[in-house]
Amino acid sequence: MGKTYERIDGRLRTFIEAQPMFFTATAPLAGDGTINLSPKGLRGSFAVLDELTVAYLDFAGSNAETVAHLRENGRITLMWCAFTGPPNIVRVHGRGEPVFRDDPRWPGLLGHFPDIDPGPHGLRAIVVVHAELIRDTCGYAVPLMTYEADRDLHGRRFAREDDASLSAYFAGKEHVATSIDGLPGLPLPLPPTPAR
Repeated sequence: MGKTYERIDGRLRTFIEAQPMFFTATAPLAGDGTINLSPKGLRGSFAVLDELTVAYLDFAGSNAETVAHLRENGRITLMWCAFTGPPNIVRVHGRGEPVFRDDPRWPGLLGHFPDIDPGPHGLRAIVVVHAELIRDTCGYAVPLMTYEADRDLHGRRFAREDDASLSAYFAGKEHVATSIDGLPGLPLPLPPTPAR
């Protein structure tokens, strides 16, 4: 039923790159801290960097729990489900870090996402995950569902923001600069968007 993999390649890589959405799970170190589980979508916003490293674009939103948890302890699990075709669930357990706009690695990392224009989405970080455990399971109970298209609402909403107004938007949200549990979240104000 379940299998452990040494690396993200071949059939496994093909499977995760084909999925239109995935989920991230993080938690603070505190035993009574708030566990976070987030769906991620938008085609082109996920990339396999090498056999043990993946990354995804972290776009504007009203919370920054994943960023806060990664800054505190780095633990993250990513999960993909087969909603079409043969049943399958893949999990990558590992260590992640948010790379912010002023990081010298930013331009090189952004080059791994040629199929999406991050501009309209208020890109605030690139989350890089180094895999420590890669597993799949059957997914027999995952329902069959049909992917129609990405929603255009996120891009339409944040396309009207520039760096200053996006920073102001984040500053007005209770849990962007600080997590629900009081951990440091997204550093504000945002550095300017580097040229691509």
